[in-house]
Amino acid sequence: MITKLINQDLIKLSLEADSKEAVFKELIEVLHAQGRISDKAQFLADIKAREALGNTGFEDGIALPHAKSAAVIEPAVVIGVHKTGIEYGADDGQPSKLFFMIASPDGGDNHHIEVLAELSSKLIEEGFIENFLNADSPQSALNLLLEKPQSSIPETNTEKQGFIIGVTGCPAGVAHTYLAAEALEKGALALGYDIKVETNGSIGVKNSPSQAEIERADAIVVACDKQVDMARFAGKRVIETNVKAPIRDAQGLIEKALNAPIYQTQQSTSHQSVAGKASQARSDLYRYLMNGVSHMIPFVVTGGLLIALALAIGGEPTEAGMAIPAGSMWNQILEVGVVAFTLMIPILAGYIAYAIADRPALTPGLIGGWIANNGSFYGADAGTGFIGAIIAGLLVGYFVKWIVSFNYHKFVQPLVPIMIAPITGSLFIAGLFIFVIGAPIAGLMDGLTALLTSMSTGNVVLLGIVLGGMAGFDMGGPFNKVAFLFSVGMIASGQTQFMGAMACAIPVAPLGMAIATTLGRKFDLFESSEIEAGKAAGAMGLVGISEGAIPFAAQDPMSVIPANVLGSMVAAVMAFSFGITNSVAHGGPVVALLGAMNFPLLALLCMATGAGVTAVTCIALKNLRKAKLTAATA
Repeated sequence: MITKLINQDLIKLSLEADSKEAVFKELIEVLHAQGRISDKAQFLADIKAREALGNTGFEDGIALPHAKSAAVIEPAVVIGVHKTGIEYGADDGQPSKLFFMIASPDGGDNHHIEVLAELSSKLIEEGFIENFLNADSPQSALNLLLEKPQSSIPETNTEKQGFIIGVTGCPAGVAHTYLAAEALEKGALALGYDIKVETNGSIGVKNSPSQAEIERADAIVVACDKQVDMARFAGKRVIETNVKAPIRDAQGLIEKALNAPIYQTQQSTSHQSVAGKASQARSDLYRYLMNGVSHMIPFVVTGGLLIALALAIGGEPTEAGMAIPAGSMWNQILEVGVVAFTLMIPILAGYIAYAIADRPALTPGLIGGWIANNGSFYGADAGTGFIGAIIAGLLVGYFVKWIVSFNYHKFVQPLVPIMIAPITGSLFIAGLFIFVIGAPIAGLMDGLTALLTSMSTGNVVLLGIVLGGMAGFDMGGPFNKVAFLFSVGMIASGQTQFMGAMACAIPVAPLGMAIATTLGRKFDLFESSEIEAGKAAGAMGLVGISEGAIPFAAQDPMSVIPANVLGSMVAAVMAFSFGITNSVAHGGPVVALLGAMNFPLLALLCMATGAGVTAVTCIALKNLRKAKLTAATA
């Protein structure tokens, strides 16, 4: 495939760009000059749209921007080399020097996926990247790309040691999936093993092993950040890890798999050690949460940025909050953003449930997430937010998994996934929230309101700690809502200092995540999709939308929520200490800049300090958890 899409005229060894977008434009000029695209602006827009879904910068100075576009006349790959490198947002935090831009026609074959798969074998070939960067002409660079790799395995190592199965996949289903697959194949070859690698990419599941192949496999390496069918591997030696692990050390991973314990399904785990069960449970929980978060992120980004744009350009500060004139274009844009925000919590719950029990759990998971986020179902002033969605998704998933595990009559069996499981699951989660969980939530909100009222005349430091902590705990959930509604209510009585503190605490979580993802790249703490989500969270934080931090809290609550709470506490305590007031029922830098706060510069200082505390705390906690995990798996 790649030999048909590239020639020496599509290789530029001296890029002059000084930014990521400038690299895109320079490579697009080459494509246009060679007659491969018809509209430079359209293709640039499509490249940037794809980049918004997940950064295409990878380790070792590689970047793989790609897009399917109506502007593509003929599929092509253009390659560029930047001698010093530019900041691209790569996972390892290093500048990117080697760029492969893949142009594929919209509606055509998945050329970009197939080319990524072929490029993978070259990118992990020892010495290839260095040699390509040092190529003295486009023709010599092309020769490096097209030449067959020399096997580093001695000729005497012809007798195979056995057979390995690999499974790779990532939420985006693109480059990491195929890089990991290629790394496993090379690692197995080096160790003298045959291997078959299943890829769970964006074009579907490819190269799946048969039951006979699974039975004869000596070990199985599952390197996935997405849900795959594990039951088929029961009784085999299995190691589960993330998709990046084989790219770093495929041989070591295969050797661990050969000595791994026998994998057991849920029905046969009675003999597992307590530690083994706990480790497996943590791994499963992470995959379930990742599945929900990866599907939720587009809704958070789309809704958040539309709302932020509408408020920033069309909004005006009023006593009731930031208001946009009814019937205006910006009001319509705001409403579209609200739709996306309304859907994101049900999506989180639905796809957590889907990860546990597959398609039968999707509908009740979505319904459960909607009910959890709508307090009117159980008499509360606000829903449970993303925390309730996680609870709903997990409960529905395991309930539906139990429902479908029964041996049904053959005439009833076809109805189980499309009727019995969805209906019983929906009734189960609805009844649980409406009749069991709902009343305590409503009582909790009343109790929190009473607590804040009783503290309103007390010590400002203690009040700032409580109000700020509630603001940063659940981003739109009951704690956050109670603190916000209490502060709004105090405006009517002339006590605007409460809303001043709340306004400073509201943006801390999203701004903190934006800073953390920027700094955390150097420590390999965030996925590329999280780094992109961090940029969107920063934009939301500027206009006082705390929900931008939800994906991070849902994915890693033990690191993110304490960091958010601590930073929000700091911001609120500082605001009370400075005597900051706010007469508008909204928060964030936008309120300070529009003049609704009495000391705007001090308010911005409070927000920035809180966000900095959140970022540093989050990075520290993630590093600590990463070190513990590394020690546990060593």
